[in-house]
Amino acid sequence: MMIQDIGDHIFHNQFAKREVTDDDWVFVFYGNQLLCRLVDDRGLVLPEFKQLSCSKDKVTFLFSVDDRAYFLLSDWDGVLLEGFTYRSVEILRDVTPKHQAFAGFCAYHLSCWYRDTRICGSCGQTLIPDDKERMMFCPDCKSMIYPRINPVIIVGVIRNDKILMTKYNGRSYKDYALIAGFIEFGETVEQAIDREVMEEVGLKVKNIRFYKSQPWGFSCSLLLGFFADVDGDTHISIEEEELSYGGWFRRDEINLPEDNVSLTREMILAFAAGKEPV
Repeated sequence: MMIQDIGDHIFHNQFAKREVTDDDWVFVFYGNQLLCRLVDDRGLVLPEFKQLSCSKDKVTFLFSVDDRAYFLLSDWDGVLLEGFTYRSVEILRDVTPKHQAFAGFCAYHLSCWYRDTRICGSCGQTLIPDDKERMMFCPDCKSMIYPRINPVIIVGVIRNDKILMTKYNGRSYKDYALIAGFIEFGETVEQAIDREVMEEVGLKVKNIRFYKSQPWGFSCSLLLGFFADVDGDTHISIEEEELSYGGWFRRDEINLPEDNVSLTREMILAFAAGKEPV
């Protein structure tokens, strides 16, 4: 299970011109902080439009889940509401219901894009939102800018009945992870896997096989998960700026709970259960 696995709920991400109503929920972000309140520590509640005291042209339709429409407050101007507070978007890993958490995940992705896509990089003109598709348009040079999606590879490197698990250096996430990195321009996916594994742990790999993909709103990315076998030398040489630890773990040594959020955790647990592709 991952954050996008929302059961019987249906995520509608098609672009539409839709006017907000009083009862529609609105995402309000300030940097990586989300205006919300929690019920019983986990139940996520967002402000309704009628609570925000702003004009309808200040909000943008994002998407809907089932029949529930979600909007984004386009220009944050210090909105504060009684009973609401700003919380790190990291809370979306733990809040319920899950389809609401996924909505926040996707809203944050689009929020970052709208925030960073205001001026045309070609001519410096102010961009305007298109009225037919989710795109920012330059009225001067006619440039068209679509939501940014960064491709990232995640690799479970296997040595017989062991998998290589790592820990990041200098990041807030302190649990076990797998080798991961952004695909560079001009690279194939396979070349990115070879490069990242060599750069981070000094190993070569072979027999690369695809596992699963995942949208990852925290970094505006599309994660592509793979397993690969170590090729030759198995000595780990970690790149200390990226990693604080790297080690081989047998299946029966892996004792991590499901987080119901990330592709990385699902891949580790798939290996522990002997369910990785071969």
